[in-house]
This record gives sequence, C-alpha cells and structure tokens, in this order.
Amino acid sequence: MASRPASMDVTDIGTVSIFYSEKEEVGDPIERDRVHTPFPMDNSWLKPPQPFFLDPSNAPSTSRYSYDDSGAMALVGTSSFDVSDEDHTTVGPEKRKQPQLIWFGALIALAAVVLVITLPVALVKKHPPHSISPPTGGGGESSGGSSPSGSAGGSASSTIVTGGDGSVITKADGTNFTYWNPFGGFCAYTFISKVIKNIVLNYFPICIGYYDPEDPFNNNAQPNFWTPPLNTSWNFSTNRIHGVNIGGLFVLEPFISPALFQLYPNATDEWSLSTLLAADGKLQSTLENHYGTFITEEDIAQIAGAGLNWIRVPIPFWAIEVWDGEPFLEKVCWKYVVRLLGWARKYGLRVNLDLHTVPGSQNGFIRSGRSGSINFLNGVMGVANAQRALSYIRTITEFISEPEWVNVVPIFGVVNEPLLSHIGRPQLNAFYMEVHNMMRNITGFGAGKGPYMSVHDGFQNLSSWADFMPGSDRVILDSHPNTTSISGGNTTIVNGTGADAGGAWPLTACSGWAKEFDASRKNFGVTIAGEMSAGFNDCGLYLHGVDGHSASDCGPWLTSSNWTAATKAGVMAFTLASMDALQDYFFWTWKVGNSSAGIVEAPLRSYQLGLQGGWIPADPRNAAGKCASLGISGAPFNGSYLPWQTGGAGAGTISAAWSSSYGVYPPATISNADAPATKLPQYTSTGTVVTLAPPTLTASATTVSAGNGWFDASDTAPGVIKIAGCKYPDAWSAISATVPTTCGAKVGLERRAAVTPPPM
Repeated sequence: MASRPASMDVTDIGTVSIFYSEKEEVGDPIERDRVHTPFPMDNSWLKPPQPFFLDPSNAPSTSRYSYDDSGAMALVGTSSFDVSDEDHTTVGPEKRKQPQLIWFGALIALAAVVLVITLPVALVKKHPPHSISPPTGGGGESSGGSSPSGSAGGSASSTIVTGGDGSVITKADGTNFTYWNPFGGFCAYTFISKVIKNIVLNYFPICIGYYDPEDPFNNNAQPNFWTPPLNTSWNFSTNRIHGVNIGGLFVLEPFISPALFQLYPNATDEWSLSTLLAADGKLQSTLENHYGTFITEEDIAQIAGAGLNWIRVPIPFWAIEVWDGEPFLEKVCWKYVVRLLGWARKYGLRVNLDLHTVPGSQNGFIRSGRSGSINFLNGVMGVANAQRALSYIRTITEFISEPEWVNVVPIFGVVNEPLLSHIGRPQLNAFYMEVHNMMRNITGFGAGKGPYMSVHDGFQNLSSWADFMPGSDRVILDSHPNTTSISGGNTTIVNGTGADAGGAWPLTACSGWAKEFDASRKNFGVTIAGEMSAGFNDCGLYLHGVDGHSASDCGPWLTSSNWTAATKAGVMAFTLASMDALQDYFFWTWKVGNSSAGIVEAPLRSYQLGLQGGWIPADPRNAAGKCASLGISGAPFNGSYLPWQTGGAGAGTISAAWSSSYGVYPPATISNADAPATKLPQYTSTGTVVTLAPPTLTASATTVSAGNGWFDASDTAPGVIKIAGCKYPDAWSAISATVPTTCGAKVGLERRAAVTPPPM
C-alpha cells in the first residue's frame, strides 16, 4: 500500500471510506475493527488547509464571489445536491443539550451507515474491498507504448466495485496505485435518501465511488464534494472551474516534452519532428509510446485528488485525418483521446475539449502544429483551410453531443488562439457565427443540447468582445492571460514567507486581471481563462521554442530543487492571486516532462511538480479572498447571466444587426489575399464525411450502446474534398501565392455531385 500523503485518516468498512479527525502516528496501521467517535461537532475540521507560509490569522476566508466552493469547506453544498430546504447551521453546544434529538439522529445515522455499508458490499462479489477495476480501453490504461483496446467496458467477470480516498485502483495492465482524495471525490450518493444524506453527511463524510462495467457510461462520479457529479448540470453562475490543461499529450510542444525534441536537434515543431521520425521509421512507435505513457490514469486520479474539477484537453485535427503532404500521424491519437475521456468520467472530471490545431495554422505558433505563416482565414488558401476546419469542428461536435459523452464534455473550444491581428475581426466574427449555426443545427438550442461553444479572444482586450453575437446559444469567451499583459516591474518575487510573500506580483495579478474578467462576465457572458500558470516570468527550457530566447535571467528558474522557502512562498502567493483574480481557469499545464538532464526545466508551468514542491496550493479554494486581502475591491460579478447566455429564453435568436453584419459566409474579403473571397481557392462538398470511432464495448456491456460517433442522423451533408483538376497552392504557405483560376467557389458549385450521407 502506498503511503498516504493527506493529513486525514481513513478507515475502510467494507467498501466505504470514513474519515476521522484523530491523527494516526506515521507508520501506524489502520485498525479495521476498532470503534471511533464521530467528527468534532463544530465543523472546524472542514477548514481548507492553508499554505505553509500563511499566518492563519491573516488567511482570507471569503472569495471575491459568493460561490458555493469559496471560503471554508461546507460539507454539503448546493452545487452537489438539492439541499435548498436543509439546515446548514453548525451543530453547536446548544443543540447538544437535546438528548432525544441526538439519539434520534444517531439511530437514523446508524441505519444509514448500515445501508451504505451493506448495499455496496452486496454488489461486490468478485473483487476484494476497495479494488476498482477500470475499463480496458475507455477508462483503463495501457502500459508502456501499447495501444488501448478502445473498449469502454471491463472484463466479463467484473461487477460494481466502490471506492474513494485510499482505494486501490487496478489498471488494465494489472498494476495498482492508490487513489488519494481527501475532498470526498469519486463519490456516488445515488441510493441515499435526502433526509439520510443530510444526517449522514454532516457526521460521516462517506465517500462511495465505483466503476460499473455493466454501465460504462455511468455519470455518477464527482471529483470532490463541492463539485456536482457529472449527471448534474454545471452552473456557471454558482460553480467554479478549477482546472488544468493536459497540454503536450496530443499536440506536441518542445517545452512540455523536451526529451523528444532533444533527440532531433533540428526539430522545431510537430511538423518537423514528425518528418524526422518518419524518415527513421519511428513516427508511430515513438508517438504511441508518448500517448500511452506521458499521461496515465494515475495522473487523472491525482488531478481529482488535488481538488480540481475540470481538465482542458487540446487535440489536433490529425486525430481525424490528414491530407497529402501533411506529415502528422493520422488518426492514431484518437483512441487515446477516448481513453482519456473515459478516465475523466471515472473520476468525475469535466472536459473542455479544445481543437488546438487547424489546417494551414491559425496563428503560426509552434502549438498549432507548424510554426511560420498563418493560412487559416488569411492569404490565398484562407477560405479553403477554413472549410476543412469547419468540417473537423462538425465531426467533433457530432461525437461529443452523443448522450454517452455530452455530460463529460460540456465545453468545446472550436479554434485555439486564432491570431485576430492577422485574420481580422470581421472575418473571425463571420467564422464564429458560421460555427455557431452549424453546431446548433446539430445539437439543437437550449441548455443541455450539446456543449458550450468556446471562442478565443484572439489576444485582444476582453472589453472589445462585449456584446458579441447577442442572442447566441451558450458561447464562452476564452482568454489566455500571461504576464506580458501586466507588469510587476523589476521587483523580485522572493520576499519572505509572510503576508508580503511574492512582492508586487500578487497585487499585479489581481489588479491586472480581476476587474477585466469581472467586466467581461457582465458585458459578454461566461468568460474563462483557458490557459494560465505560475509563470510570472518567461523562463523555461524551450518555452520560446527550440531556438527561442528569454528576456529574463532564467538561470535560477530552471531548477526548482534549488528554490528556497521564500521563493516557493512568492510563487505560491502569485499563483493564489492569479486563481482568485480569474475565478474560472485552467492551469497550463498539468505535467512538464523531464529534459535530457533528467529534471523538469520549466517548473513554473507544471502543476504536478508545484504540488510536489509546495508552490501550488494543495486545495485551490485557498485562493479565495487573496485579492481582497491585497486591497482589490470594486463590484465583482454577481453571478447573474442573461438567460440566453446559458441556454435559457432567447438562446439562438441572434440579433438582426449582428446577422446583417456577419451572417454571410465566407466573408467578402480575406486578409492578405489579392482577390475577393469568391475568387479564392475552395474545396467542393462531394466527399465522404469522416466520423470519430466510439469505444468498442466488451462482452459484459454488450447491451449498452456506445453510440456511433454521429449524434444528428439528419446531418447528411457530404464532406469537403479538392476540386478535380485544380492546382492548389501549398495550403500551409500561400500568403503570396498566385490565385489559381480553376479553384474558386463558382467552379466548386458547378462540379458538386449528389449528396453522400455519412457512414452510420
């Protein structure tokens, strides 16, 4: 059994985890037959842990917002259960003087405990207590570089097995790890009545989680008790996103996976790395090993155990297909994407699925797959590349809107970081409106109908997006704040371990971001920080690319093992301030791989390393009130969105003025193209639609539908292909290309064939 990192004790009774306030001595084995008293009656044990450098008397206890998961931990919150008529009053000395009520409550609690214990035990027939067998593909894990089977079910002999904090998780390769989650994660209270829940949960925080191979798409899990389970709608007004990115897994970046790029010094992006790997005959074996080992099931369990509740998963378009001349590994990563979604479901984590790359590159950055020029909605091939992007957005929307996945993937980021300064706002607005209409024609309109559509701000001020697409249905604005947009001056972040830790940087984060994000929620609607980090500077091996250079003195910031307590306290203070300022965020990124030196050389960007090293909070709710403690006041967002912004009344009724301005697609002009959009190269819609494969169920779950990857059976429009006879310019380098005369929109329309329905 692995050592327990948390400060709380756990006793296993059957398949139920019950925490106690009494601490064991290190090394003292848990006695499974002894009797313990309940928790203290004053709920003081529920207070979240404070950073090691923070004086409890100065610790902020309230968030800028009055949201469910802010401040001290409330055992039963409205985000997880319908408890509007329940008494949340702390049980104090006065109530202890009522012995009849105490005995009555104790009897009911005892009955509830018996029920909670015996029912799961009755379900567990073929596995030892607290052993959780994962699915072999949809939620399991392959060792080494082996491929997941794509299965969402378990073995035929598996039955429901419950578990929670301290559970031993059995992976698909037969190895085990221990799931540590002191926050009541991996839980399902489906069979406890409302009255019993209120009594039991206020005395015994019983955590019951399970994987059911007979029901592999079960959505009862939750990562912690303040986050609603997956089978409950997310409320953007009252629930807070505490998330991390799974960066560098499916879209390679040199600073996240430096060892891969150090093997090929001439590789600068995934395009060039793939080319070099293919030349050596190692493309598939190398990348499959990376997909299979860089992020494992244990990582996802650790994310849930860290008090986080969302993950953002960047995926490339080559998960769907590639066209001639593109060196990326085609389709292979998709089965690993599905496996990751299965793990997220298992641990109750919601997913923001982000299309991180599109054909031609939307920003010219390394993280778009190929660094260099921008050929999406820009230049001669701008319209054609956007056609392909729309096709892939359609395919992904069809998959994640199926009932098997819609609760797991509530957000879809349609294009990561399009560079608006090159593309143009009218062009990007028209594209976003086209995507919105296409998505809602697939999903339908209103809350619960497919995912929220997330659009990136194009690196423009959030205020410039006010009143974007009024009347649209569930659109989120995604911004990626970093310290280039704010300045902490030349002051050091190392400033002791007390209340002044971090120097000027925490205040800079709060003053630079809090009011801007609050205002955007009022003027745009739901606004999130899809990428943020502890990086107050621009230091990190390959952070600016293999050949890039930092503007900072980065020597001390590459080796975290040399950091002092004051250094860690400063980074912690800045991180807490950033979290509080942004409110809904995804840290970039969960894991940074070791370099050839055997260490992480971009430590400010690794959440996992920060947890281990002590500069990332063990409980993200510790950030609540940080900005207020620094004197940042004002009028924080009150959590009230207009109904249409969250799928209520009016959703999908886009204003006439907006439709008049941006309702024509393609837009009339494309930046950096010396011809009208109608004269630019386009593709014809006579191709076969590519669908994404669902997991294959094993024998034990053959009666369960896994879907077919296509939600809307009435969506039978063909896919896009090249026009026969057209000599297209290089789709990835066509800014100054000559406009061909046989590839325009008119030619494409004349050559279209009969509609071919997608494969079902």
